[in-house]
Amino acid sequence: MKTRFDPRAGRLRGAALLAAGLMLTASAWAASPPAAEAGAKEVTISGAGATHKLRYGQRLSLSGRAAAGGEVRLEHAPSGRGWRPVARTRSAAGGSYTFSVRARHSGAYRAVASSGASPTHRVIVVARLSGRASRNVNIGRAVRVRGALKPGVDGRAVRLQLRSGGRWKTVDRARTGRAGQFSASWRASRAGGYRLRVRFGGDARNAAVSRTLRGRVYVYRPAAASWYGPGFYGGRTACGYSLNASIKGVANKSLPCGTRVRFRYRGRTTVAKVIDRGPFSGAREWDLTPATKRALGFGDVGTVWSTR
Repeated sequence: MKTRFDPRAGRLRGAALLAAGLMLTASAWAASPPAAEAGAKEVTISGAGATHKLRYGQRLSLSGRAAAGGEVRLEHAPSGRGWRPVARTRSAAGGSYTFSVRARHSGAYRAVASSGASPTHRVIVVARLSGRASRNVNIGRAVRVRGALKPGVDGRAVRLQLRSGGRWKTVDRARTGRAGQFSASWRASRAGGYRLRVRFGGDARNAAVSRTLRGRVYVYRPAAASWYGPGFYGGRTACGYSLNASIKGVANKSLPCGTRVRFRYRGRTTVAKVIDRGPFSGAREWDLTPATKRALGFGDVGTVWSTR
């Protein structure tokens, strides 16, 4: 019996064989990565998984490994925002790379190469705060404080604080300008020496920071004064001191002996201690020794400004 060839059946068998071949090829391709990916190396970065605290502007060194000789891009994501490139380099022959950047905003860093991105290296950046206050102020006038918060961003909140009763008390609030500058003020209710500081409470960009202002702020009140000394040299004062032309002191009716008082007169300042009792005439509060009189450029009778 003679067999007849069916063209339709042949076409069906050919199609089935072609489909099977394609399936095998696809499986083989899925099992093996493309040639460009086969030699890829995982990207690493130092400090991944940890969080480090830095000062604003502090230099940060980041290193890791990637494919040898390839381009590596360092990216930074400020807190609450997306990634942006900050530096580029090429890895060495062994695959190592290093970046050195100055930290300005809290957030995360990562290295990106052709084979992918590294784990993140998180940083907290403490803002930089500075301030300066007027040092000598007569009572009734405001103590003015000016400073800057870096990085400079408009509208950040800064508080002026006074040290009182072992705690810091907020006495004024200010907002930074576009360059980070700010100004604040405080008016004292009584004379004395005071400690002030400025404080930034922190935000998404930077961690909190406080700065105690250098030196004390002195607030003075007016008081009538005179001077004494000649004719009493060599004698013992009521506080047990030997009076002479060089001892810098004052007489006062009630302050404890040895109390140090800061005086101001026509722009000149000096510090003297209570060494005697007096004065006992008129409404004067202070009797200045010759040395104190000379330091202030004081006359015979007048008004001095004192912190007590």
